[in-house]
Amino acid sequence: MTDLSRVVDDLAVWTPIHRIAGTLDKPLPELFAPDYGQRLEAARQQLRPEG
Repeated sequence: MTDLSRVVDDLAVWTPIHRIAGTLDKPLPELFAPDYGQRLEAARQQLRPEG
């Protein structure tokens, strides 16, 4: 986040950024699951409109 600190110098912005980053860190192990491609495609199917 060192590079980002040069762009975002308002300290009030950092709390939500860290909270979002922490939320994203939790599911990251799934990226390395052997069936990640299948999970990703299933998620995409759920987001596509029916029809």
